[in-house]
Amino acid sequence: MNYVIISAFLAFVIAQGSKFVLLWCKEDRWDVKQLVGSGGMPSSHSATVTALAVAVGLQDGFLGSPFAIALVFACVVMYDATGVRLHAGRQAEVLNQIVCELPAEHPLAESRPLRELLGHTPFQVAAGALLGVVTATVIHLIFGSSG
Repeated sequence: MNYVIISAFLAFVIAQGSKFVLLWCKEDRWDVKQLVGSGGMPSSHSATVTALAVAVGLQDGFLGSPFAIALVFACVVMYDATGVRLHAGRQAEVLNQIVCELPAEHPLAESRPLRELLGHTPFQVAAGALLGVVTATVIHLIFGSSG
């Protein structure tokens, strides 16, 4: 059993599942796309990479190279989620609005809308990171470091 992979995968599943449930609680509707889509609360990217880093640290120690690599990887992913991907989503929102206002005869008037929910706010990333820490810690407590 690979405790590190289980922690990362479980954090991802919990984050994506919670988006599905939160949407139902908020809007009283189910949207299966929430189970696989990016963006939203909490960040499944952050949950996954944080669980990965914490699990590596708990299993192999927080002073070694494997944890350092996992931590840097997690930081890059979370920075990208709140930077490039968040702003790309905001640009898509503006572009979709512009396309909606084009006259019907314009060649782009019938183009498919761009995906707007790509990145995360810092709060969504922090919530995902906290979920990752908790998930890896709980899995470590359940299975120990024998994985």
